[in-house]
Amino acid sequence: MYLLYTIISALVCFLTLKWMKRRRYYMGVKRLDGKTVLITGGNSGIGKETAVALAQRGARVIIACRDEEKARKALREIKTRSHSMNVLQMDLDLANMRSIREFCKAFLQQEKRLDVLINNAGMPGVLDWTDDNFSMCFGVNHLGHFLLTNLLLPRLKESAPSRVINLTCSSYKYQKLNFQDLNYNLFPFFTYCRSKLANIYFTQELARMTEGRGVTAYAVHPGFVQSSWTGHFSVLYRILAQLVMWMFFVSCEAGAQTVVYCAISDEVIPLSGGYFTDCRPAPLRAFARDSGVARKLWEASERLVHLA
Repeated sequence: MYLLYTIISALVCFLTLKWMKRRRYYMGVKRLDGKTVLITGGNSGIGKETAVALAQRGARVIIACRDEEKARKALREIKTRSHSMNVLQMDLDLANMRSIREFCKAFLQQEKRLDVLINNAGMPGVLDWTDDNFSMCFGVNHLGHFLLTNLLLPRLKESAPSRVINLTCSSYKYQKLNFQDLNYNLFPFFTYCRSKLANIYFTQELARMTEGRGVTAYAVHPGFVQSSWTGHFSVLYRILAQLVMWMFFVSCEAGAQTVVYCAISDEVIPLSGGYFTDCRPAPLRAFARDSGVARKLWEASERLVHLA
């Protein structure tokens, strides 16, 4: 009897874990020949899997990365797996506003099109600061991508119809923004949650400002993914986190599916400003749909990054 209970319990645990890790896969075969895609943080995790998927469909894929050595290694892998040589790498440090401006200047000189911008790079909640004295998490996850997108917006409009995809997380629901302290950096998890909420507000306001101009924007929660974010923490924390991720989190390939879906599916075109997960639109908490807060964050972000 004990053996039977053990077998049943193990089976229940296995099926529960399998159910929790379920994900829809986007099977669309739409080609992207002649299209240019820019992916921040495309050298690892979801960004790399997205790069492979879009390069396979014929897109010119540019991965923007901070670590040049890791980028070169990822570039070789992406080319091999996608069977495409139309993949490039450019240097970009989202923790440095000067680097972002220099990157955009070089990109606009080099590239005549930008059809899809995927703001994928991100930082977990860490008690650190950017070169411009912003909290690392808020500075990279929101402000860096805010400045990058705005500087590249003219090229997106010229290439219309075009799309902007901002990666966010369902953890947005655990915090609200405090405009008296947007640079909050006390509790790492709360800082991360606020940055992910900022990604959602940014997406909504971008969609409103570009309405009728051929540019659409989408916020994507890829699910909880077995990525390399634990590299910012101690060895013990990494071991424990890797165990939890192995049990409950999905693969990077599965996590990239909703990003790919929003990048190429025609179904999402009328849903600009929406929040997506598991290859479909998902509801947001009421406070995350406040257009007044979204507009206020946009104006505050403009001031913080000195965007005229």
